[in-house]
Amino acid sequence: MEVTTDEQVVPTRGTDWGDNGVWRTLHAHTWGPTHQFIVNTWNDKNGAVLRATQVIDPLSKATPEQIAHAKFVRAYNMWQVLDFFGQVPFRNATDGPEVIPEVMSRTEAYNMVVQDLTDAIEGLPASNPISDNKTRAVKATARFLLARVKLNAIVYNGSYGPNDLQDVINAVDAIEADGYSLEPDYFDVFVGPNFTNRDVIWNVSADVGSKMWNSLHYNQGETDNEGGGWNGFTTLAEFYDKFEGPADDNSLGSGQEERRGYTQTLASTNAENEGFGYGFQFGQMYGWRDGKAVPLETRTGAPLIFTKDLPGLIGNNEVTGIRLLKYSPANGSFTSGTVLFRFADAHLMRAEAMMRGGTGDALAEVNELRAMRENTPPLTTLTEQDMIDERGRELYLEYIRRTDLVRFGKFKDAWEFKPAGDGHTDLFPIPASAILSNPNLVQNPGY
Repeated sequence: MEVTTDEQVVPTRGTDWGDNGVWRTLHAHTWGPTHQFIVNTWNDKNGAVLRATQVIDPLSKATPEQIAHAKFVRAYNMWQVLDFFGQVPFRNATDGPEVIPEVMSRTEAYNMVVQDLTDAIEGLPASNPISDNKTRAVKATARFLLARVKLNAIVYNGSYGPNDLQDVINAVDAIEADGYSLEPDYFDVFVGPNFTNRDVIWNVSADVGSKMWNSLHYNQGETDNEGGGWNGFTTLAEFYDKFEGPADDNSLGSGQEERRGYTQTLASTNAENEGFGYGFQFGQMYGWRDGKAVPLETRTGAPLIFTKDLPGLIGNNEVTGIRLLKYSPANGSFTSGTVLFRFADAHLMRAEAMMRGGTGDALAEVNELRAMRENTPPLTTLTEQDMIDERGRELYLEYIRRTDLVRFGKFKDAWEFKPAGDGHTDLFPIPASAILSNPNLVQNPGY
C-alpha cells in the first residue's frame, strides 16, 4: 500500500536493504507473479476469508454477534483481495481439499463484501468513540469499510451505481452521528496503545516498532532500544513538497504545516523526547546522550544529516532520503497499537463523494479538516488533484495510498524512480502457485 506508491521507497544503501530487489521492484512496478510479498498477501488474506467463512457456517454454532464480527473480518480481507488482485477465489466452509474453489469476478466479490458489511452493521455492538479498546469492530467500523468500498465502486464495477455516492455520504453521516469527529493536535491521534480520541475508529494491537525503526538511522537509539534504527524506508522529495512550509527546512518552528511534522533542534532536544520529532525527519538529527543534547553522527563519524534527494534506487548512503515518523519513539519504542480507520479519512471520503456528484459542499468539507491543522490555509478551489493531494497529506502511512491512486487513475503515472506505465499494475499478478492449484484463476493482463 505504501512502497508501491509515491509515499515511500526502500532504497538499497550499499549492500543494506538489497534483499534481492524485493523492495526496488515494488517501487518501480516491476514485480512478477512470484514476488514473495505478493504471494504472502494472497495467501494471508484468502486464508482469513476461509477462517471467517467457517465461523459464519451454521456448523460452528456461533452467536449472532460472533457471526457479525466474522462477516466484518471476511469483508475486510475479501475487500483487500478484490482491491489487490481483481479476482477472489471462494471456498465453502465444508468443501474438502478436492474441491477447486470458484472464482468471483470483481463485481461478484464487491456485492458479497457489501452484503457482509450490511449484515455486520446490524449485528455488531454499538459504536463507542471514546472506548479504550477499538480493536474489535463496532457498527462504525463496518460503516467506514462500507463507505470505502462504495467509494471505489467505480474501480470495481466500472462506474458508480445510482446510489453509491450517496451511500458513502450516508455511512459517514451515521459514523459522525455516533460521536466520532475530527481531532486537533494531529500527531496526538497516533499515541497508543489505547486510542480514546474521537478520530480513531479502529486499530489493531500490533506494535509500531517496525514503523519507527525501519526508517530511523542505526545511531538513533532510544532508552528502551539502544540498538537504534534499521535505516531503510524513506519518502520522496516530490511527496514532501506537497506540504505547506519551507522547501529545505523542517526543523521545529520553521512555519511548516502541522501534518508535515518537525525535526527536533539542538535547543529543543531533551530527555523526554530524546531528539525524536514527528512526521518528516529532514536535516541534522539530534539525540540525548549522557544528560545533554548532541548532534548525531553516521557510523563513519560524519554529521547525521538526512538529505532531501536520493540518487536512485541503488547507490545510496546512510543519510539519503527524508524519513517518516507517524509514530514517534518519544512515546515509547514498541507501543502496541496501529491505527487503521480514522474519522478524518471518512470525512475526506464524504468530501470526495460530494465532489464526484453527491449532495453537499465538498470544498467546505475539505476546508473544515484543514482548519483543524495549524499553518494549513483553506483551499479556494477543489480539483481532483487537490483531493488526492489532500488525502496524501492527511493519511500518509495509513495503508490507503495505493487504493487512492488507483481510484484517481494515477497509480500508472511516473514519479521518482518509476516511469509511467500502461495501467496493468493497477492489479497485482495472481501468484503462479495459485494458478497452478486452481485452474479457475486467470492471470491478470500484463503479467
